[in-house]
Amino acid sequence: VQLQASGGGLVQTGGSLRLSCAVSGNIFSIAIMGWYRQAPGKQRELVARVTSTGATNYADSVKGRFSISRDIAKNTVYLQMNSLKPEDTAFYSCNVVEVYGGTYWGQGTLVTVSS
Repeated sequence: VQLQASGGGLVQTGGSLRLSCAVSGNIFSIAIMGWYRQAPGKQRELVARVTSTGATNYADSVKGRFSISRDIAKNTVYLQMNSLKPEDTAFYSCNVVEVYGGTYWGQGTLVTVSS
């Protein structure tokens, strides 16, 4: 199973980026797809996740600014990030959880927000 993330980069405060994560390989039914981030010197934290039924939840710090979505047919999850702030600077990794609990991580992508 491979998770290929893309879309990170350098953006100014207030800007937008869209992250994508495509899942390939022999994976059973996906229950949850999500994005996590880890800033230098900090613990990894959940940013947003979406279930197979479309239910979503977000970290309080990104509510109203970020939006997660998934394309079931393409096994791809997206993270639209608007109104970016310097504190959003982090390494963003995608994660999928299978119905029976198997968990996989992508290699991540760096998001840098300049002030």
